[in-house]
Amino acid sequence: MTEKTIASQLAGLITTTRQADLPTATREATVLHTLDTLGCALAAVALDAVPFVRASYAERQVTGPSSVIGADQGLPADMAAMVNGALSHALDFDDTHAGSVVHITTATAPAALAVAEQAGSPGAEVVTAIALGNEVSVRIGRAAGGQFHARGFHPTGVCGIFGAVAAVARLAGADAGQTRNAFGIAGSMAGGLLEFLADGSQSKPLHPGWAAHAAINAVWLARHGATGPATVFEGNRGFFASYLHGADYDLASITDGLGGEWLTEEIAFKPYPACHYVHAPLDALAEILAKEPISADEIESLTAFTDETGVKLVLEPLADKRAPRTAYDAKFSIPYVFGAQLVYGAVGVETFTEQAIGDPAVLAVASLVDYEPRHYANRPDAFGGGVRLRTKDGRVYENELRYQRGAPENPLTVADVEAKYAANAALALSGAEATELRQFVLGLDHADSMAPVTILRRAGNRRHDLAG
Repeated sequence: MTEKTIASQLAGLITTTRQADLPTATREATVLHTLDTLGCALAAVALDAVPFVRASYAERQVTGPSSVIGADQGLPADMAAMVNGALSHALDFDDTHAGSVVHITTATAPAALAVAEQAGSPGAEVVTAIALGNEVSVRIGRAAGGQFHARGFHPTGVCGIFGAVAAVARLAGADAGQTRNAFGIAGSMAGGLLEFLADGSQSKPLHPGWAAHAAINAVWLARHGATGPATVFEGNRGFFASYLHGADYDLASITDGLGGEWLTEEIAFKPYPACHYVHAPLDALAEILAKEPISADEIESLTAFTDETGVKLVLEPLADKRAPRTAYDAKFSIPYVFGAQLVYGAVGVETFTEQAIGDPAVLAVASLVDYEPRHYANRPDAFGGGVRLRTKDGRVYENELRYQRGAPENPLTVADVEAKYAANAALALSGAEATELRQFVLGLDHADSMAPVTILRRAGNRRHDLAG
């Protein structure tokens, strides 16, 4: 029996939802998240992030119809999705859903755009596909919240593949049975370990790229007759039982309100290119410094506040977090970002380079940081946080943010998100190119051609051009 399995219900959502069924706010948010994701990928190209991914595919001397950001030649859809997904996540600047702790659009949009460009899909259908994919990623992830992290898995990789499957199946015209089988197949492809935290290695950006790549292959296989277990989610040897054996999870939350309750507006935008668990503490510090002109050499101590999951990701082992080993490692360090904020007054994409992380002044401040675990929500994965600052002359300042900036409860405005895109895109495209791409994406619901996606191929490093 497959009619009532979770995979079957999700397949029904993907195959029967009409464009008009999605609320206008959901479609508008989907478009804005797509723009934000592409901006993050463009900045990554400018900073030469994950060059090994692009080099790996260039070496294969394969071409195809789907655009690769920063490459003259296109690739087959699955390969293009791999490269673009890795780029979208490379700076850790991409959106996140707090309840699932999944970077959402970084897998769904690269997969959908690659397939849509190959198939010549109309823009409105691309928006629908990404929205449905994001919905699936959120629902799969929120069933377990921080439990994936607790088991050493990266939810973006292990959950994101299912959202990408949903987006690709919709664009590929897969029927309900093929879509259900694609979910089942994807269960054997889901992956992503958090062990990169042990040494600051660069496996994490590969996770959404692989999710997008594998999702396309899962759908293609299913369309040609491959089958996957209908009980991939709830089975005794299925996804949740295998990844989270013995842990608490809520399978009912995957399908509760399905097709009537849309969750895209819960996805948070990131104002900083670093792990979401550093954001609230960093903004709390920035708010103190905006009111009190405290210099780095006046600091006696800094105490960061975050929840249990945040402690494990961005504060332990504390000695390592005080002296990041790689630029990517620094993105998971509250001590480092506190130091950068105090020394330079800002944290941005240039904060996380191999040259920047060795700054003695920043590391001196980082060495003064300790932490206190705090509870910010009934769920273990809320992104609230704060800081206590103590000066050498005895002044004490404390500040907390219940919700990080960019969350639905403390949102960035549309203008904020567009400004973030503009700043990122300016690193890699000319002003005219960045504007043309922005107008295309914001008008995607009305686009009859995917041709403007090829603008992404022109991306390069324009930082020196901006400097004059």
